[in-house]
Amino acid sequence: MFTPGRLHRSSTSGNAGVPEYSIDVIYEVRRDPKEGMLMHFKMVGEVSGRSFTEEFDMHRDTAFNFASRVAKTAVKHGVPANASLIMRGHKEYDAMFEGIRDKLGVQPGEPVNLDNAENDRR
Repeated sequence: MFTPGRLHRSSTSGNAGVPEYSIDVIYEVRRDPKEGMLMHFKMVGEVSGRSFTEEFDMHRDTAFNFASRVAKTAVKHGVPANASLIMRGHKEYDAMFEGIRDKLGVQPGEPVNLDNAENDRR
């Protein structure tokens, strides 16, 4: 379920090969004196009964690659890659993408700093 600033995903044990999970992705704009405007992400959840919290920042120009970073974090905590934490609800992904673009004030066609892209995918 998507609401501006938050995406919630959950799965019950009824899905073959996918553990039970409940994960929230919370995001907000932060300003760093050195890096400038950043999108801060916080993932909080539980996978197979194990709780986790993980936070990361992405630069203004690369924050749109959030789905990759969120998916990697989910896999790290036990959600299979094929569970498609973000992309299974494409309408919600689109809304999250637009919300991030709006919060950061990014316009289509703005350049991407490749150093930021490299640093933000870790």
